[in-house]
Amino acid sequence: MAYWRRSPPQMQAATGEVAVAPSSVPVKPAKPPRSRMMRQYDLVERVRSYNPATNEDLLNRAYVYAMKAHGSQTRASGDPYFSHPLEVAAILTSLKLDDATIVAALLHDTIEDTEATRAEIDQIFGAEIGALVEGLTKLKRLELVSREAKQAENLRKLLLAISDDVRVLLIKLADRLHNMRTLDFVPPASRQRIAEETLEIYAPLAGRMGMQEMREELEELSFRTLDPEAYNVVTQRLDAQAERNRNLIGEIESQLSTNFRKNGLNARVYGRRKKPFSIWIKMERKSIGFEQLSDIFGFRVVMDGVESCYRALGIVHTTWPVVPGRFKDYISTPKQNDYRSIHTTVIGPGKQRVELQIRTEEMDRIAEFGIAAHVLYKEGAGSPTELLKRESNAFAWLRNTVAILSEGANPEEFLEHTKLELFHDQVFCFTPKGKLIALPRHANVIDFAYAVHTDVGNSAVGCKINGKFAPLSSELQNGDEVEVLTSEAQGAPPAVWEQLAVTGKARAAIRRATRTAVRDQYAGLGRRIVERLFERAKLDYADDKLKGALPRLARASIDDVLAAVGRGEMKASDVARAVYPDYKEERVARYGAKKSSLAVKLKLKSPPDPSRSPSAIPVRGINSDLPVKFAPNGGAVPGDRIVGIVTPGEGITIYPIQSPALKDFDDEPERWLDVRWDVDESTPQRFPARILVHSVNEPGSLAQVATVIAEHDGNIDNISMHRRSPDFTEVTIDLEVYDLKHLSAIIAQLRAKAVVAKAERVNG
Repeated sequence: MAYWRRSPPQMQAATGEVAVAPSSVPVKPAKPPRSRMMRQYDLVERVRSYNPATNEDLLNRAYVYAMKAHGSQTRASGDPYFSHPLEVAAILTSLKLDDATIVAALLHDTIEDTEATRAEIDQIFGAEIGALVEGLTKLKRLELVSREAKQAENLRKLLLAISDDVRVLLIKLADRLHNMRTLDFVPPASRQRIAEETLEIYAPLAGRMGMQEMREELEELSFRTLDPEAYNVVTQRLDAQAERNRNLIGEIESQLSTNFRKNGLNARVYGRRKKPFSIWIKMERKSIGFEQLSDIFGFRVVMDGVESCYRALGIVHTTWPVVPGRFKDYISTPKQNDYRSIHTTVIGPGKQRVELQIRTEEMDRIAEFGIAAHVLYKEGAGSPTELLKRESNAFAWLRNTVAILSEGANPEEFLEHTKLELFHDQVFCFTPKGKLIALPRHANVIDFAYAVHTDVGNSAVGCKINGKFAPLSSELQNGDEVEVLTSEAQGAPPAVWEQLAVTGKARAAIRRATRTAVRDQYAGLGRRIVERLFERAKLDYADDKLKGALPRLARASIDDVLAAVGRGEMKASDVARAVYPDYKEERVARYGAKKSSLAVKLKLKSPPDPSRSPSAIPVRGINSDLPVKFAPNGGAVPGDRIVGIVTPGEGITIYPIQSPALKDFDDEPERWLDVRWDVDESTPQRFPARILVHSVNEPGSLAQVATVIAEHDGNIDNISMHRRSPDFTEVTIDLEVYDLKHLSAIIAQLRAKAVVAKAERVNG
């Protein structure tokens, strides 16, 4: 997410007439002056201002302990190192956090950078604070801008830690904010990495937790470091416009306040300039210049209640014309990060567009501080984490993200999901019963179905959007009512859905369902192989007996054993020996081969072949419930005598008995399975075959060949052509037919054509 990269035309559009430094001259921001380090009593007074019952003794002890522990350590700026944890604690006091969080902030670097230990902190300050400090210590060395796999794994650790106790996240964000404020003292290479990491992970994470003020400052500091030229240009343009519009902003504030007062509403109105980073992103996203932006200034209208917000909206809309399409009600449908406000844009004084955000005092506080705005301790409310589970949608997002970890996604998939969730805006849709479902933008019905419930997603076969039938891949819009049509006949979703899904939850569920379906196929095949072997050996098979042998087979469950047999990773004879230690494997000669093999078979609905064993395994071909595929260079069709070859990790490959490829497996008799078809004549299926045609090289010859196949209800999958001589072309055709009789009829009709010199079947 390299937001700061831009093309020369965009830079030119942004700069306009503002002079900027040449690209050859680096722009180096001035180092900020050192500020006076906060004193012990200052910290206590800060906390007491919002928490009169604060434990002053605890704060004083933590201050002194951290100062002594860091001793003479200094930062890159030359300041005492202790100034850093002190500033982190000061940031958290502005969020009005509890004593334990403030103390943990003071101590957060002691285990990592001093002689302090977890045991010592537990003894002096208690286990709760010790756990917070240790959680932060584990996160300190995480590098979130690195190789994808390493970055993903570190992001896992970060989210796992903060989901256990959300105060770890608040301290971590405050720690990063102070580090960004003092980034000018860091070497350039590290400065770049830290700024990228902040812009890609920490700023969006603060936003997802509803902490907009902190997100904006993190973005601003990162933007200034990563692209100082663009930052300076946008800031200069904003300052110039603010100077030109100073009177207009005051006039709008005054008119709004006067109108509200006349209508008996008590409102606090103030203008607010948008930040350079958000302006720059909008310019890049829309490829427009600074002068084309119409909503650089916004106004917040803070009311004393929800009803007053809607009354204020009515007053605004009856005073000035409304800009169509710019109204959003986040009070009735809050964002997932707990943000609530009414957004509207009107044409105000001077024909200027005026963007308004109307909210209550509580909504304003949550908009600025997010999860930190929730009271972390209430009488009888339990731990902060338990409280946030009940009160905060933002924390619910965090818990859902961490839940993806337990669903077996690999690190890269998890990183993809988390970044997607961090950066995407949302659309709000409804179920037929009125339940609100929030999804990332560009999400489709597949994502909606899995957001409702995993079982709904797995069994989805169709949908209605606003009462009309639509494809499952349809992109959803705000306000859509979606009805998902399901069928119990669909055991698992198509694997291709993974490419269509947008949300990480849907993708993870589809992958999991696909893996489960494949595993069930292997386990089903393994069960048939094992049962047939036991039957042939005149041994009793039961799951309870196999369960007792699991330790000897080094598998955790019966399904694990059967799936391993089905995949070819374990021999059925090994299972028999584990259950019956005195079992001795018997070999039988087959097909006149010199080598012997395991006599286990598949099934065909045709007159029984006396040379076949009755202990056959039934297989229904391509759409069977077993992992079956056909010989790659020629296939197999009903009517052929066939044999199965078990390929580890892939299942069974079916070959015609006359296939020359079988000689490659003569030295591996344990991989051979005898197979017979189980074709339901009432629902005919097509099967793969290959033919070789030598045709006369004249116009229309290929058309005649294709016509013969089409007229006899064959289906061409693939054609390859090779010129053997000036007069003849060799055509290899992969086609699908119902059975051997069908294939033979097509070949006979091809041979009857004058343009065909030769036609024969290819046995791979």
